[in-house]
Amino acid sequence: MEKFQKQKKGRGYMGVIKKAFITPHPPIAVHEVGKGEEAKAGTTLKAFAEAAQKIADAKPSTIIVTTPHGPVFQDFIYINMKKTLAGDLGRFGAAGVKLSYENNLKLAGEITRLANELGIPCGGLDSTLIRKFGITEELDHGAIVPLYFVNKLYSSFRLINISIAGLPFKELYRFGSCIGKAVEQSDEEVVFIASGDLSHRLAPDGPYGFNDCGPEFDARLVEYLKVPDPEKLLEFDEGFLQEAGECGLRSFIMMFGALDGFNINSKVYSYEGPFGVGYAVAEFTPAGTVEGESLLDRLDRKDIEKLSEIRSMEDPYTALARQALEMYVTSGTVLSIPDVLPPEMANNKAGVFVSIKKNGRLRGCIGTIMPTRKNIAAEIIHNAISAGTSDPRFSPVEEHELDSLIYSVDVLGEPEPIKSTAELDVKKYGVIVRAGRRSGLLLPDLEGIDTPEQQVAIALQKAGISPEEKYTMERFEVIRHK
Repeated sequence: MEKFQKQKKGRGYMGVIKKAFITPHPPIAVHEVGKGEEAKAGTTLKAFAEAAQKIADAKPSTIIVTTPHGPVFQDFIYINMKKTLAGDLGRFGAAGVKLSYENNLKLAGEITRLANELGIPCGGLDSTLIRKFGITEELDHGAIVPLYFVNKLYSSFRLINISIAGLPFKELYRFGSCIGKAVEQSDEEVVFIASGDLSHRLAPDGPYGFNDCGPEFDARLVEYLKVPDPEKLLEFDEGFLQEAGECGLRSFIMMFGALDGFNINSKVYSYEGPFGVGYAVAEFTPAGTVEGESLLDRLDRKDIEKLSEIRSMEDPYTALARQALEMYVTSGTVLSIPDVLPPEMANNKAGVFVSIKKNGRLRGCIGTIMPTRKNIAAEIIHNAISAGTSDPRFSPVEEHELDSLIYSVDVLGEPEPIKSTAELDVKKYGVIVRAGRRSGLLLPDLEGIDTPEQQVAIALQKAGISPEEKYTMERFEVIRHK
């Protein structure tokens, strides 16, 4: 970010994000849907009107809207590349509420290019994939509801419509920074609208019931918006968020990413929780560049320091896995077995699983139940390359990712038959299930696996074995190297 700021000052880029807003998107707030019920969210309606007036006063040439209700993928950010972006509220009984805008395809394309250069998968989808996934290219209510209020006062803008994704929060924030950079390298005057409700679990009679995490999430989030403190948004625990039934956090994180490197003046217009759902409206205005590190710079530095510490503590097993994949990805060459190895790696044979994580999430895992190579070292080399390039759940690891990967190696003990789940301990034993030529394995001590029954069910699913079928079970211990 520092390098970019120097370029910006030297070359005089004209583009700017003038203001950014967080808004909810309850269709009931639209009179044609609510038919009077919208009055129960009167504080939000007033805030919508105030925000719309600020946007009209800013006269943006382009509005960027992020939404949780467009096509959402786990590891791909969808940017609608249709020439005209249009939609209505017909599914909410108000087909007459129609909006249509020209898509700013040039700016959307530049956002896509910058993000893809950083290894963040995003962009449009071709017609084949749109049909395959049953995607509609119409604007969803997450975009239409806030634009409905803006459109009453101002409509002379082009639109960019972006969906959230299940990527790690830091990657969503980094994607937002690509939006900011693309804008600053353009001649656009932009308003960013981050559409999203807060908790959906504020009341027993609400759409998703009540959970104590709901009010806590809303209270914490509103406080973070007032400061503002976007770093706190990235620190929310995923399990807590699931309990809270949140909606818009990823949208908000993208927005703050677009403002990375700037001081921000914030104003929370309103917060209320009618209908058991939290609604917040807030305004954020860039106020000059920050001195020193931006938040993204600081997060990257901390990650590098953490990874350096992990690398310094590698044992020969994990070091070999890392070196094998790095050599293969950078040169296409299979690493030779090192001359100097601990005796057990050179002389023993065993099944080995290599697991790779990126940003705390699995990036690949491949292994062998029984030994297939001359020794453990050869098993690690082969399985590390397979985990990084051949796990069908993931695309192959690319060179730019190598510095952010963390490895673990599990050396399997000899499997032993068992008769029931009573002989399993999810922390101590992995499990193998077999039926005919089908088999499935699950390692021990995995996050989210708390009971033997869960462990066996997942192993059966991986093997394609029905729980009603006759199958055998084996347990095994591992030596885990991190």
